[in-house]
Amino acid sequence: MSTEPTPFDLDHPWQVDPRVSMRPEPFGALLYHFGTRRLSFLKNQRVLAVVRSLVDHPTARAACAAAGVTEAELPAYTRALAALADSHMISERTPA
Repeated sequence: MSTEPTPFDLDHPWQVDPRVSMRPEPFGALLYHFGTRRLSFLKNQRVLAVVRSLVDHPTARAACAAAGVTEAELPAYTRALAALADSHMISERTPA
């Protein structure tokens, strides 16, 4: 069994997992997954904006662009979203 994180596809549609509660905080947000009982921290307001808007955009890349994430910042946001996907805080959604 591999411990490598699953590659995150920015060009797929994503959403906050329905079992996750999100509490905004001055630093970003706390996310709690009621299924896994895990807690995650979003470390700034822009990553919170990206995560909140995932459901409103056709892809994670579009959500990042809408939040003002630059091409230079995109690798860091991709890693953050991959970590959230690996911890089941966000999940792929089927396109409408």
